[in-house]
Amino acid sequence: MFKKFTTLFLVFIITFGFNVFADGNEKTLKDENVKNVVTEYYSSDIYDDIVQTSADVKESIDIKANSAILMEKSTGRIIYKKNENEKVSPASITKIMTMLLIVEAIEDKKLSFYDKVTASEHAASMGGSQIWLKVGEQMSVHDLLKAIAVGSANDASVAMAEKLAGSEEAFVAKMNEKAKQLGMKNTNFSNACGLDDEDLYTSAKDVAIMSRALISHEIIKQYTTIWMDTVRNETVQLVNTNKLVRFYKGATGLKTGTTSKAGCCLSATAKRNGMELIAVIMGADNSKERFSQAKKLLDYGFANLFIYEPAKKIKIKNSLNLSKGQQHTIKLRCDEIKNELLDSNQKGKIDIKIEYKKDLQAPIQKDDILGNVTISVDNKVIKNYNIYADETVEKVNFKFNLLRLLKGIVIL
Repeated sequence: MFKKFTTLFLVFIITFGFNVFADGNEKTLKDENVKNVVTEYYSSDIYDDIVQTSADVKESIDIKANSAILMEKSTGRIIYKKNENEKVSPASITKIMTMLLIVEAIEDKKLSFYDKVTASEHAASMGGSQIWLKVGEQMSVHDLLKAIAVGSANDASVAMAEKLAGSEEAFVAKMNEKAKQLGMKNTNFSNACGLDDEDLYTSAKDVAIMSRALISHEIIKQYTTIWMDTVRNETVQLVNTNKLVRFYKGATGLKTGTTSKAGCCLSATAKRNGMELIAVIMGADNSKERFSQAKKLLDYGFANLFIYEPAKKIKIKNSLNLSKGQQHTIKLRCDEIKNELLDSNQKGKIDIKIEYKKDLQAPIQKDDILGNVTISVDNKVIKNYNIYADETVEKVNFKFNLLRLLKGIVIL
């Protein structure tokens, strides 16, 4: 009888006494005027390893082209735009999407660089830029991709389209499907190589979007950075139509396009100091101008901007302590912390503040917000990220304490 009474008394103490003790502790904390959040503060003076760039004063850019855009790759931020949504003829800029689908097929193991492609009569009939494929001739995916990226070969583009989809028409459907997935709102493809057509159009912004997608596949740069090469056992020489590959520091590609309808077009990509830029020029009057205008955009970006990577600086706690719960800690997770594109004169003016809720008490549900990360530049908040509970912790109750007590008795 005494043992039974003792057991019930202990259950009472554990169940109700736990809350009494917790409440008492909470009251003490309040009496000591402890704030409701714990703040970890990182001052801007610790960011001495941020990429150094020129501190040139920003000036307006006058671009001589029908439309243009300058975009940073990792953030997707648009730095400069001119008629960026106007529908225009893309010429061989079209091949950016063709190359994107080829690279994706290779990475998905649906295609190999060593696969042989047989040229059809349709592919061999393409005019304009070409490598003079003959009907029935076989060439590797590697050589055809090189011919597309470096020599802008129309016949190579159509041969690859047929290899991947069975016909150029079926491949075009895949091109338009991918454009929709990427959010290219002012684009319609009607062929795989960019020959002028009433139903073929895009915009400077859409070109930047698909260029960003393509250069996210690093393997393509093994082709788009080639200045001169050959195919067909060195009997056909290729010279890159993008002169910036040879003459612009950090150039990574990407594609030129020229027809009577489109004018002179260019999507130029370059990378310096960890920042990659995409400059698109559509409808320039001549080839020399498209390169000079793209260079002007790239120069502006590299001189005035830098990539800040807050994820390398922010250390989020794995867990927080809590009371009245069926466990003593709760796991945490944070929103994905992304790169920021900042002006070079903002270096040294960056602050990060991490706040956690204090005096946590169960119950807490998974995805409850338990903290916050704030990134400020020159005392202006530019980004907020939430810190969440990564699990549910229920409040202690009579059943839980009874089971815990009984388990302890059994062990004894």
